[in-house]
Amino acid sequence: MDHMIPGKNFFILFPSPMTTLSSHTLSSIPCYLSLHSSSSSPEFLSHPIGNRTDVTGRFGSSRFTTASSIQSNPKILKTNRRSPYGKEIYVDDIDEELCGERDDVPWFADPDEEFAEPTSLDADGQRSKLLIASNTRREQIHRKRVSRLKRYGIEELEGNNYDFLSAEIGIKKAWIPLLDYLRTFGLNDWDLIRIYERRKRSFQVNVCSAKERLEYLLGLGVNHNDMRRILLRQPQILECTVENLLKSRVAFLVDLGIPNSRIGKVITAAPSICTYGVESSLKPTVDYLVQEVGIKERDLSKVIQLSPQILVQRVEITWNDRYAFLSKELRAPRDSIVKMITKHPQLLHYSIQDGLLPRIKFLRSIGMQNTDILKVLTSLSQVFSLSVEGNLRPKYLYLINELQNEVKSLTKYPTYLSLSLAQRIRPRHRFLVFLKKTEGGPFPLRSLVLSDECFCEKWAGTSTKEYLAFRQRLLLQDFADKYRKRR
Repeated sequence: MDHMIPGKNFFILFPSPMTTLSSHTLSSIPCYLSLHSSSSSPEFLSHPIGNRTDVTGRFGSSRFTTASSIQSNPKILKTNRRSPYGKEIYVDDIDEELCGERDDVPWFADPDEEFAEPTSLDADGQRSKLLIASNTRREQIHRKRVSRLKRYGIEELEGNNYDFLSAEIGIKKAWIPLLDYLRTFGLNDWDLIRIYERRKRSFQVNVCSAKERLEYLLGLGVNHNDMRRILLRQPQILECTVENLLKSRVAFLVDLGIPNSRIGKVITAAPSICTYGVESSLKPTVDYLVQEVGIKERDLSKVIQLSPQILVQRVEITWNDRYAFLSKELRAPRDSIVKMITKHPQLLHYSIQDGLLPRIKFLRSIGMQNTDILKVLTSLSQVFSLSVEGNLRPKYLYLINELQNEVKSLTKYPTYLSLSLAQRIRPRHRFLVFLKKTEGGPFPLRSLVLSDECFCEKWAGTSTKEYLAFRQRLLLQDFADKYRKRR
């Protein structure tokens, strides 16, 4: 006689407890039965197949059977988050700090399209890749599970009826208005599962409160399209009250000199600012930047706008490590290193071994001495953000082979390294050659750092429109050449 085991929207036939089960039969029982809870557990679950366990985890509260095995490896999860200054952050301490996730993705303010794209060099940035790999793995497991379910004649639905989410995390009816609202920001079911896994209590927020908080952020200049990424990185924001938490953080940023028009950009780049305590975390970090690092108070606003993550990272560790490295490697004085940080605070995010050292070694390999390297890096610290093989080396080769310049010219015009080879350097060089405006000898690098209008007026003697048309034709020709090579 077979028993019917109730699932969410289906029934599965299972052999009677009196039936003798072979090891092969047991191994074929789908493990996903644990996803479906029942108010009355079937009798056969008390049969000595394994140990019945009640758990509350990723899939909500459910009962399932586990086979005792010497190969089992239970993991104990415990919170070990700490504030930037070593204090433990308690999960329930919502009034002050909401277990803020550190923002470790470098952010660059309004890059000029003609300037070179920086490469990601932060030491902790690998975590983002691991998260992507984890999500990809989760989706692969889900597809396999769906395939197995279909073999048993079971269909899973993913849509506005929340059947899929109910099966995955066991959502409550009271959450649905909030979930509907969050979906207006482009969050899909997998996104909602990620939020649930990271911060389950965020789903307990009243939808009216959530609207008030997110609309306040939108009013500060946060882009609607960026809200999905913010919620995925920092779902605790749903719990931040406007009066007690959000406004105090905004007031803190304004006091530092950040314009109201830039507040939204800062929060978008580092949403965990909203969850860190002003007195316990943010102010001590600012004090450290001024008193220990040596950044001038008048430069704080610029530094934070360039790298908002600096407010929520362990500044004392990153500063000491990079100061010690640059002092030893280049014999750089403290003032020069402070200038580098002020101009390019993202330097504090970069890995020493994978970010700083390879750039220094490259500059040495092209014939620069430490004094020349220090001049270039102090004047243009953004060099640390540029790819060696994809950016610096091609510009160096073009400088030597096409522009007929020497390496020492970079100490006088280090900005050359930050300019785009395809969008700025090559078009202007080719345009002057086309107009026969270049004389014998090295190409004048100062013609590359001017605006298009000044370049056309002082060097080309033509209209800006004529130059832009030439540049467009050149770019199209380059694109066609690359396309032919790929075929």
